Amino acid sequence: MDPALQQSLRDGEKLGLRYALQIPEVAASGQVGSRLGRRAGSSIDFQDYREYQPGDDLRFIDWGIYARTDRLSIKLFREEVTPHLDVIIDGSRSMNLDGSGKAAATAKLSALLATAAANAQCTQAAWLSGEGYRRLANDTHTPSTWSGLEFDSLRSPDQAFDILSPKLRRLGIRVFVSDLLWPADPVRMVRRLREGAAVLFVVQVLARDDVNPPEHGSIRLVDSETSEVAELYIDSAVKKRYSENLAQLQQAWDHACRQSGAHLTTLVAEDLESSLATLEAIQLLVPA
Repeated sequence: MDPALQQSLRDGEKLGLRYALQIPEVAASGQVGSRLGRRAGSSIDFQDYREYQPGDDLRFIDWGIYARTDRLSIKLFREEVTPHLDVIIDGSRSMNLDGSGKAAATAKLSALLATAAANAQCTQAAWLSGEGYRRLANDTHTPSTWSGLEFDSLRSPDQAFDILSPKLRRLGIRVFVSDLLWPADPVRMVRRLREGAAVLFVVQVLARDDVNPPEHGSIRLVDSETSEVAELYIDSAVKKRYSENLAQLQQAWDHACRQSGAHLTTLVAEDLESSLATLEAIQLLVPA
């Protein structure tokens, strides 16, 4: 793992000590249980079901549901409905362009959120898109111990969903972190992320160069996913068209989020720390 990203995780963890995750009412249903019993399945107070995941205790499979539906379901007790955060990270190459601060800001933000979750007595998981979705190693521990965070995928997050979707916690808090600069149907993607969640936040992380394209002159563009090369002359008309296209993209994502009851915000990577008030404004974070 890139030492610079490891340092960003440490910086985000330190920054996150100032905050706590804001728990929506629907996600707080297990909070009392988390204070009464700290062992998974130790309470006889049955709460709900979720889909079986590899490594789950087979004693808690409901075989009656399996007989009726051919689906493996796990019984949830008090501990398993403790408020939970899933951070879903865009691992595509566009997040780590040369000279861009997006990768560092994404690592720092993800670590901040995980630390804020711990401050709010939430469990957490961190998912990375690539050839499907996978969890980061050590993601249940402090972010400074995480490993495997890389931004080298040739696939967009929606393509990764088609290969292997993340096993997101039902009624959990979900935060999707991406630059959103890839061809997608925002409505489809947001619905996939929102399904079964208590609340979904979509955080667009852009570099300053994404927001403000270069001044007039010839530039050489290299597609980070396909390596295709294009020569382009930047003038006022091109800059205007780019700004309009970016605005249309953001409007499409905003519309998709509104349809699904999700929340969208945009942060500039190089100004991350000065922009954290935005995350308080959308009720994702509160001062600890």
